Amino acid sequence: MWTPASTLKGLYVRNVNIRIMFLFIDREEELDFLKERYGKEDFDFIVIYGRRRIGKTELLKNFVKEVPHVYFLCNKAGTATNVQRFKKQVARFFREPEIASEDLEEIFSYIVSKAKEKLVIIFDEFPYLVEKDGAVPSLFQQVIDCVLKNEKMMLVICGSSISMMEELLGYKNPLYGRKTGHIKVKHLKFKHLKEFFPKSSKEEIIQIYSILGGVPFYLEKFDAEKSALENAKEQILSKRGMLYEEVDFLLKEEFREPDIYKNILSAMASGRTRVAEISDRSIIKASDMDRYLKSLMRIGIIKKEIPVTEIKSKKTLYTIEDNFFDFYFLFFEPNRSDIEIGETRSVEDMLERDFNMYVGRKFEKLVREEVLRYLCPFSATKTGRWWGFYRDAGKRMELEIDAICLNGNVNEILFVECKWKHLSERKASNILEELKRKSRFVQWNNDVRKEYFGIVAKKIEGKCELRGKGFFVYDLDDF
Repeated sequence: MWTPASTLKGLYVRNVNIRIMFLFIDREEELDFLKERYGKEDFDFIVIYGRRRIGKTELLKNFVKEVPHVYFLCNKAGTATNVQRFKKQVARFFREPEIASEDLEEIFSYIVSKAKEKLVIIFDEFPYLVEKDGAVPSLFQQVIDCVLKNEKMMLVICGSSISMMEELLGYKNPLYGRKTGHIKVKHLKFKHLKEFFPKSSKEEIIQIYSILGGVPFYLEKFDAEKSALENAKEQILSKRGMLYEEVDFLLKEEFREPDIYKNILSAMASGRTRVAEISDRSIIKASDMDRYLKSLMRIGIIKKEIPVTEIKSKKTLYTIEDNFFDFYFLFFEPNRSDIEIGETRSVEDMLERDFNMYVGRKFEKLVREEVLRYLCPFSATKTGRWWGFYRDAGKRMELEIDAICLNGNVNEILFVECKWKHLSERKASNILEELKRKSRFVQWNNDVRKEYFGIVAKKIEGKCELRGKGFFVYDLDDF
């Protein structure tokens, strides 16, 4: 008696028979959780959120395609208009005339009285309701407490505004304590990008990852027959591109002062990583920076780092974590005026000069976050990068190590350098010897330790010989 998922307006994208397998990748854990909760006899209130384009609706679509459900996509027209639209969806589901009442409690009571089996009711883009009417969470609290909590029903609210959805889970919100589960939908892992670009080389896929990260919608917009840079020029740097205004849209959706956040991100993309540096470049008071940086961290655009071997440190750095934002603010934003009038020479020159170095940074990030978990010779409790300094004849000498894995419980540590280059055996040996030298300046809490040294690069000659000397040596052929 329910509406099949394939007829839900707004749920599907172009070429659905092809793309559904791509978009629904790496979500098995989330899908299993929803199916498990649906199998319970109890009432469930599930909160699902994650950045725009991350695949939340695809997750819901795959979940409900075999179960009775009412899917409702909220808009910004206000509570009264949305209630009217919701009533129509309910009437269509039950194939009966609309209930006369405009009261949400009465509408849900009607749903409960008509449902013959466990019913899933989904409010997608729920923040649109809250944005126009702050009383909406209280209305849904009443619905849960007075109508649904003892019924065999599943209520799901879903949203792309991470800040607002997390507020709904907060202690001061009327809905606090009522959810029975929540899912924050995250980026796809790098290993799944191959399924979007099955004919592309590993090098090409790393370039795509460096530009887009793991956002399914973005990946779908890149043409597998074109290079990463060609796609970026067409889809991000061209006014006709599908992703041309994406960053502006995301920032406006999350923040009341998007231009301030753009200034901060522009400063960070230009290499400013400390609070004072970001403040000076963005012309924002240092005393105000903390709340802005925390907001950007909360939604996953930036991250705060300290050297991996330290617990507390004055060496704090802030970097752009989201690859799409990093690419946009490094290459697009500084050239925006030219791009707006169709003059792309400056950005193309910048891409030609700096893109390979940019991919190198993202390669380091990829190795730290995803690759080393498979290559590390022990079970690492912490993985990250390290930076510090020493003094030579009174002169301050800066040092950095691309990746360190450590396990303090068993006194083991792995030092790794990452190079987005083709390396000869001799060059790789020199890098490893320099890594050994730098490692002597790394202080951590264990006097007795077992040290390993490694290198990960695009291509390394003489890997077997270097491995025979006890080094951990990997390149793209080993991925």
